[in-house]
Amino acid sequence: MTIDFGTETVNLVIHGRVATIELNRPDSLNALSVEMLKDLAAVLKKVTTVDEVDIVVLTGKGRAFCSGGDIKTMLSSTDKSAFPEVMDSISTVVKELYCMPKLTISAISGAAAGLGLSLALATDYVIAEKSSKIAMNFIGIALIPDGAAHYFLEKRLGEDKAKHLIWEGRPLAADEAYQLGLIHEAVEEELNNVLDKKINTWLRSPVKAMIETKKIFIEKNLPELNKILELEKAGQYKMTQTQDHQEGIQAFIEKRKPVFIGK
Repeated sequence: MTIDFGTETVNLVIHGRVATIELNRPDSLNALSVEMLKDLAAVLKKVTTVDEVDIVVLTGKGRAFCSGGDIKTMLSSTDKSAFPEVMDSISTVVKELYCMPKLTISAISGAAAGLGLSLALATDYVIAEKSSKIAMNFIGIALIPDGAAHYFLEKRLGEDKAKHLIWEGRPLAADEAYQLGLIHEAVEEELNNVLDKKINTWLRSPVKAMIETKKIFIEKNLPELNKILELEKAGQYKMTQTQDHQEGIQAFIEKRKPVFIGK
């Protein structure tokens, strides 16, 4: 079975038991606009309903996996009434991805930053090219991570390392991200070759048993994940009201280093 489907911002190709979801805003390094988040949620929901699919690959078109939220259209908006819609769209995408009854892989080339990294961490397996840059860099515009990043980072790194990674916000080389335990593989060879090897290994595995284990962890962890998403929504709104955030946005637009004052 081969199916081509997609929206303006997200492509979907299903070939046999494997679905590939491609973020498709290459000119903006696949930055996540509200439209793109809604499209991604719709595509994820569609894939979930295709019983023949066992493995789902998330990737990005062009030079980046995903550079994060679209700052200019989402965070600098003067329409504060749009904020709940943005955060609810993020929560929908993260839960669709994390709770999907399929095995999921993120294949990272270029940047996986901010919300883009949150999405990658919501999948079961993360492969990155060695030249990739991995960053949880919300702090650069005086925001907190969202997309359940607090949940995923704590699970992988523990509270202390997660906290300091968030506070520093510096980009990590793929090797360093691997050594920390943030991703599963940092590869020097062609990304698609390594990805194909992983897919073929899983296709020869007892996938139903693997997914059943995944479902047990989801059932156990979903209340905590939901709580983190609620806390991030409330906390992020507070941060959007700060002087430091407004300075961070202005500095981003002007391509200069922000001057934060702690207010």
